[in-house]
Amino acid sequence: MDTTDSPPATPTPTPTPTPTPPPATAATSPYGPTAPPMPAASLRLLRTAGFVSNFDRFCITPMVMLIGAQLGAPLPTVMLAASGYFLAYGLMQPIWGLASDRLGRVRVMRLSLAGAAVAALASVLAPNPTVLIVARAAAGAFFAASIAASITYVGDTVPAAVRQRPLSELMTAFALGTAVATVIAGALAHYVSWRLVFALPGLIAAYLAVALRRLPEPPREASGALFAPFKVVLRSRWQWYVMAVAMLEGAVLLGFLTYIAPALEVQGASATLAGAVSALYGVGSMTAAQIVKRLVGRWSPVWLIVAGGVQMLVAFGLAATSTSVPALVACALLLGGGWSFMHSTVQSWATALSPTARATGVAMFGLALYVGSALASALAAQPAEHHAYRGMFLTAAVLTIPLTIAAAVGRARYRN
Repeated sequence: MDTTDSPPATPTPTPTPTPTPPPATAATSPYGPTAPPMPAASLRLLRTAGFVSNFDRFCITPMVMLIGAQLGAPLPTVMLAASGYFLAYGLMQPIWGLASDRLGRVRVMRLSLAGAAVAALASVLAPNPTVLIVARAAAGAFFAASIAASITYVGDTVPAAVRQRPLSELMTAFALGTAVATVIAGALAHYVSWRLVFALPGLIAAYLAVALRRLPEPPREASGALFAPFKVVLRSRWQWYVMAVAMLEGAVLLGFLTYIAPALEVQGASATLAGAVSALYGVGSMTAAQIVKRLVGRWSPVWLIVAGGVQMLVAFGLAATSTSVPALVACALLLGGGWSFMHSTVQSWATALSPTARATGVAMFGLALYVGSALASALAAQPAEHHAYRGMFLTAAVLTIPLTIAAAVGRARYRN
């Protein structure tokens, strides 16, 4: 109805518009209002899953000599429980990645954590070295899904431009798991029992298998044929390149990191002290992760990689010069810093390589990383038995140089 000739009505005050509040999830984003948010509750669950995975993976490090003494097994035999864990952890990466692309990230995490709880119980009850080695390998196979699925979840839900920030949050949780594991494991093994140490991640895994049902499943593209994600991933030359970098990184850092605690214990240090020194790796990683979050966007990925490589080189150089407590304290701290600077950068790179098969791509990256660590850990067991720790750490220092060059040059040449 046309009202242009109607007499004017009594003016009604125009109400002051009420500002529309931002979405609830934005308030909970740790990355500010301009970044697409990840709800804090989701991030906490992912961090806990990564925490317990790293706790379980590193808790055996300060206990190998005590376990060997109680089970009547030499150090190389007990080290098979650690290297077998790493190997199973790595080999299961592509299987869990394929399952994640087909079944969903959350479902795979819940299934794998339920299996990890059972494997942890078997570790607690192991009557001899053989059963312990098998149980630890099974635990590695099941815990293998947690970190890769957490990283993939971030890749699915956070844009690449700001992805390294939540990834740094995850790295902080992973480092905390490492630090807590080495401290608690050493103390509990010394004063109570190493069996109790394996029970702790089992209980947390059982809790998460239920609690993760609250985590929303992110949308993902249909994976098509069963092995279609592998075809997508393995057709990428950059995927192969990053996997090679990851294998060398796993060998250099994770493989030799295992021997910091034994290098101290062979000099008469207690398992508690050795565990505390090893735990400083986690402290260094957590501290450096906070720095990396602030440098993302200000430093290029290449400079972050180089900074990490320099820290690792200095760390292993110190350990090659002396295996005293002060030298290995500095080594552990610097290795943690190098991990946060280099690994979080390379990990963020890996999430961008195969977006249509992201879980499989991240899993293949993990496979290379942990196969490298398992091989280095196993090969170093014989020199460790003869207490040749300084020569071992010198080898790690030398290998850090090609690792840093390969990672930095590759990242500089990569274009999305």
